[in-house]
Amino acid sequence: MLAQLPEGFTTLVTGAGGGIGHAVVDALLASPRPGRVIGVSRQTGTRPSDDRFEALNADLTTPEGLETLVSYLDGTTLHLTFNAIGMLHEETLGIHPEKRLDDLDPEALARLFHINATTPAMLLKALQPSLKGRHPGVVASLSARVGSIEDNRLGGWYAYRASKAAHNMLMRTAAVELRRLNSNLAVACLHPGTTDTPLSRPFQARVPEGKLFTPAFVAEQLLKVLEQCRPGEGASFHDWAGDPVAW
Repeated sequence: MLAQLPEGFTTLVTGAGGGIGHAVVDALLASPRPGRVIGVSRQTGTRPSDDRFEALNADLTTPEGLETLVSYLDGTTLHLTFNAIGMLHEETLGIHPEKRLDDLDPEALARLFHINATTPAMLLKALQPSLKGRHPGVVASLSARVGSIEDNRLGGWYAYRASKAAHNMLMRTAAVELRRLNSNLAVACLHPGTTDTPLSRPFQARVPEGKLFTPAFVAEQLLKVLEQCRPGEGASFHDWAGDPVAW
């Protein structure tokens, strides 16, 4: 697993309480190679019974949550950072994917931009002390194929598409600067495919047979994709199968 990283590498997984984030933690702990796995989530959930796992409760969509994380890490060197924070819909806020321009709502747009684009960018800003240096490192963040501007042929889902496109631009831009802080870093935007989680559940009826993946499968696939990331190569955008996705 992730042979480009040193034995006993340190990992940070954000959104560790969600389907994919939790599965990534489990997949990492199934390997003897990680030495420390820090999982950050907004609420306390089932914690893996592994001495290498550390749970931190913090809402990273807020300045206070980011400050909590920075204080907890205290400059700890991070070799793998995996961001699994994201939003597509929210029943309590009345946020749903838009089918037409008439469905656009400025508050929903702002909320999805904050969760899907601003939060990952502010996370990178906060983690600079842990990323800076000469150590090999991989920064991965969940994106979506619908965030590809070139691949947009169906339209709709305005806020989610636009927020993921903004996410990709922020990650790609940050990769340029992060190379100056650490020439051995690689940044990866990842499309996980349609995963059986609460995020996709309302939209699973139209998923072709065999294309609805379990979180465990997706976690294993994405970690395999990250194995191909080479320190210093800049930013990349790949799907769960390792195929490149157009920006």
